[in-house]
Amino acid sequence: MNDVEFMGLALEAARQARDRDEVPIGAVIVHEGKIIARHGNRTRELNDPTAHAEILAIREACNKLGAQRIPECDLYVTLEPCTMCAAAIAFARLRRLVIGALDEKGGGVVSGVRFFESKTCHHRKIEIMSGICEEESATLLKTFFGQKR
Repeated sequence: MNDVEFMGLALEAARQARDRDEVPIGAVIVHEGKIIARHGNRTRELNDPTAHAEILAIREACNKLGAQRIPECDLYVTLEPCTMCAAAIAFARLRRLVIGALDEKGGGVVSGVRFFESKTCHHRKIEIMSGICEEESATLLKTFFGQKR
């Protein structure tokens, strides 16, 4: 599979989150070419402000691999991670981050605080790519919030 196909699976997880009335963000973690975790947001369902798709996927991947650091894994996420998720990505030492749409308001990687550029970030070796399935990711979010208003 390639980046677009993995992001397509993250988009599927985002649509499932939307169907649960969660903010439609999805994340997939890949290890050696295989998906080992896939989640959508569950903050409302779990009454947990940390239950972002990225955090849930990182937890599952670490559990499956039996390690707190997973430097051989890649994360695909439909929306630019917030600062909390960027910190979790850094602590997990993910190898690669592939982002769908950027988040100018709440993003913590390319927008906003640019966590990985901070002097206090211990993990700067991560490869970051954005814009994979960007339009579909952004449209999913805009439609969701447009229906809420």
